[in-house]
Amino acid sequence: MADFIMPKLGSDMTAGTLVAWRKKVGDTLQRGDIIAEVETEKGTIEVECFTSGVLTKLIVQPGEKVEVGAILAIIDDGISSPNAATVPPVPASIKPPESKPSDFVRVQTPPDAGNRQRISPAARELAKKLQVDVSVLQGTGPQGAITREDVERAASASVPVAPKEDRQARLRETIAAAMSRSKREIPHYYLATTIDLQSVMTWLAEENAKRPPTERLLAIALLIKAVALALKVTPELNATWDGTRVQLKNEIHTGVAVALRKGGLIAPAVHHADQLTVTELMTRIRDLVNRARAGTLRSSELADPTITVTNLGEQGVESVYGVIYPPQVAIVGFGKIVERPWVVDGQLVVRPVVTATLAADHRVSDGHSGGRFLSAVDKLLQEPGKL
Repeated sequence: MADFIMPKLGSDMTAGTLVAWRKKVGDTLQRGDIIAEVETEKGTIEVECFTSGVLTKLIVQPGEKVEVGAILAIIDDGISSPNAATVPPVPASIKPPESKPSDFVRVQTPPDAGNRQRISPAARELAKKLQVDVSVLQGTGPQGAITREDVERAASASVPVAPKEDRQARLRETIAAAMSRSKREIPHYYLATTIDLQSVMTWLAEENAKRPPTERLLAIALLIKAVALALKVTPELNATWDGTRVQLKNEIHTGVAVALRKGGLIAPAVHHADQLTVTELMTRIRDLVNRARAGTLRSSELADPTITVTNLGEQGVESVYGVIYPPQVAIVGFGKIVERPWVVDGQLVVRPVVTATLAADHRVSDGHSGGRFLSAVDKLLQEPGKL
């Protein structure tokens, strides 16, 4: 048996709410199947299953909020002992802060026989329908009789108006917590360089001339590919910090910062960015942006990034110095592509250039390796056809 647990979908995520099950007991699961939807501060995330087998038991029900690591379901993977997880621990349910309306609707109880209340059959029937406890009502009718109006007034007053959830505020709080932690715990250092993109822009123009509008490439695909390949030169930047030591990552999953329409940022991973063609990268980026804004990202896309790339060029920003998203140890920034005077072979010319920045964790790397990384990115972008 294998446990399917509430995943940690961000460094500061402590709990999540199960929105829905996508599978039912008895279904056969394959690794990578979407098994559930979980709501976090960053939206609703599709959670994948990383164990193949048969879903044998659902522990948590939709609507329940549980801590990260709590068991949500049991999967028979045909490997572990069938007794190992037949009695799973009860997940640590977290009661929502808002009381349910039913908590405020009093349960109807029989009146005290010694002090019988006056109430018409119609009012009693209405009270039963509205689940109003008539024993605590003060009637306003003749001789204190309870009227339909008394019941309706009590029902209206007993159902609290649930405060409207401010998801944007929650998202802002989550980002604030992560960034505060980053600046508090991570000794950042910053580097910047200006890169000549003449070769990139020429190559893009030639390549896009062959493609229909829907399949044209953007410079960001080449920039991300260059970052991914440059990490092979400086693997210490493709890593995470567990609090005491660095963990180098063999696979390169580049997080791409996406601005959400209602505010806030999210950085889902382009898995194996170093192994994708530029066309495949462009397709993945478009898909991630669309799904991030539609709220249909997958859990692995939030949990797997090994480095983040942020690009504020569309906002007209020429340089961006990012804040590292823990437990990652580096973030790369690109600004707007602008034309600037540039010296080539002793001649002053005009060239499209971009400012590339690196913010990195000084516990893991230093300026020397950071400089090698930016130099590698520059060099790779001078031969875009080889990316």
